[in-house]
Amino acid sequence: MAAAQNQYDLYIGGEWIAPSSGERFPSLNPFNQKPWASIAQADESDVAAAVSAARECFESTWRKTSGLERAGMMNRLADLLERDAERMGTLESTDNGKIVRETRSQMKFVARTFRFFAGYADKIFGKVIPLDRRDHFDYATMEPLGVIGIITAWNSPIALLGNKLPAALAAGNTVVIKPSEHASVTTLEFARLVEEAGFPPGVVNVVTGDVRTGEALVKGGGLDKISFTGSGVGGRAIAAEAARNLTPVILELGGKSPNIIFEDADIGKATVGALAGIFAATGQTCIAGSRLLVQRSVYDQVLNGLVERAKGIKLGNPLELETEMGTAANEPQFDRILSFIASAKECGAKLMTGGDAARQGELKDGLFVQPTIFADVSNDMPVAREEIFGPVLSVIPFDTEEEALTIANDTNFGLASGIWTQSLNRMHRVSSELRAGMVWVNTYRAVAAQTPFGGVKDSGFGRERGEEGMKEFLTTKNVMINLSEAERDPFAVQT
Repeated sequence: MAAAQNQYDLYIGGEWIAPSSGERFPSLNPFNQKPWASIAQADESDVAAAVSAARECFESTWRKTSGLERAGMMNRLADLLERDAERMGTLESTDNGKIVRETRSQMKFVARTFRFFAGYADKIFGKVIPLDRRDHFDYATMEPLGVIGIITAWNSPIALLGNKLPAALAAGNTVVIKPSEHASVTTLEFARLVEEAGFPPGVVNVVTGDVRTGEALVKGGGLDKISFTGSGVGGRAIAAEAARNLTPVILELGGKSPNIIFEDADIGKATVGALAGIFAATGQTCIAGSRLLVQRSVYDQVLNGLVERAKGIKLGNPLELETEMGTAANEPQFDRILSFIASAKECGAKLMTGGDAARQGELKDGLFVQPTIFADVSNDMPVAREEIFGPVLSVIPFDTEEEALTIANDTNFGLASGIWTQSLNRMHRVSSELRAGMVWVNTYRAVAAQTPFGGVKDSGFGRERGEEGMKEFLTTKNVMINLSEAERDPFAVQT
């Protein structure tokens, strides 16, 4: 890998290898639309080589490596990621336009996640199972699946990888990672840290490229599970292809999350939470609180406060610490956001602020979208039903708790949700009725390594992080031992 020239090769079996086809493509900085790195386009033979390297390492080395040894390497990797958090954050912000204030903190959180799962690596316990027959002994063990395919999106490459990779490694699996073609650099740089941490060659492999690379990974076979984060369209395609090989999948897909402000909420804190829910990360996050439901008695107060604050959000160079909102990550996403804004205007949603690209001054060459708020939105409008993945907020009024729940659950998605109230009874009552994998109460977009994350309905299935995330990468083996000396009837089932 010629890092000085920002030219990256594939990482397979512990070696940096040029793509078989010789094909490469540029990575564009969304702040200025200039190419800044050259990424390898892996073909089917490259992907097959990566899967083979992962399989060889799993069978010969990694599955036989003790949990204590795995934990040691994972903790060293966490140390290295913390050491390089500033550099890695700068690289990621250059690649996808997210502000460096967030990308640097994400690196440190991923290090925390590695440490969390490193603690599990030597604590994968089985159990002894009492049977009806005293002359039989039975026990069950938890074992690694084998080779895991990890496919991540462009909005938070290392954070998304951190939701999957630590658990997979701690459980004793090897991996082949395919990052988005729109943001591959930090995943490749992460592979260098894997090397430095002393992982055996083949434990972690990285193949880069466009949809052809992803298709080769999913269709080619040889994987024992696939973990995907991305769009619903992509998730459905992956699930369908994986089914042909009977490969199980984890799908972490999109959302259209309701963020509900009740009249008894602390309005100041709720307003800040609503802003964080939609304008942090330029709204390019699956957990974005893109539907803000506000009780009518405080509707105007909340709306006016949001509009005033949104108008003051500082757009600018993602690498500058004072910048509050960066760019759309790539041109197709930039165009998609603007098309949804135009559609909302045509459908009669009331534009309160924003509503266009931002092209003035230093923003002129970047993929900037103004922080946009639509008021008096009806939940049947496309802007309220479809995931936009951008800084576009739909504000929806409601009168009663029952109405709020009806609106909140009236969606095909079910990933995240938020509640703002000072009533303890309401916190529990509403949380129990929301159809979502994650409910935040008096906070939004907060994360922890210990907590399970994932959705229901069109937001996918499977869980990441927490104990549940660990179990996704393990399988149960049962062992039953006959301790008796008696002969059995070969034509009857022993019970």
